[in-house]
Amino acid sequence: MDPRHAARTGTAWLIGAGLLVLTLSSGAALCRAAGDTASVAFIVTSYVTLLLLFACLRAYERAPAAGAAGGRSRDRLRRAVWALSTLLTVMFAWRVVAVMPYWPAALVVWVLAALTAVGGFVALFHRRGP
Repeated sequence: MDPRHAARTGTAWLIGAGLLVLTLSSGAALCRAAGDTASVAFIVTSYVTLLLLFACLRAYERAPAAGAAGGRSRDRLRRAVWALSTLLTVMFAWRVVAVMPYWPAALVVWVLAALTAVGGFVALFHRRGP
């Protein structure tokens, strides 16, 4: 979506509200995790990764189509989006598996995370549109 279109249609406030909710919930999680270095690192890394993913998606929307001069930029952004989303998937799967009481449930989580990463790869690189 073109950011100018978002501003005209009134959806720009949704983007701001989403970022505000993300920031507030990350801040609250940091307060609850005070003293737990691993949790603080996870929260900060997740927050930064989500912000980077959001920025890459916005840049991808603005980049010229693949056939235009900026097609290389769009391909680079596509790779960044996949890498960041895969990183988030692995990070969240890692945290979920850490609290799983039985290994079969943990295995299911890892299989689903792998399928998500592979599905994202196929969607972004093998079934890509303009």
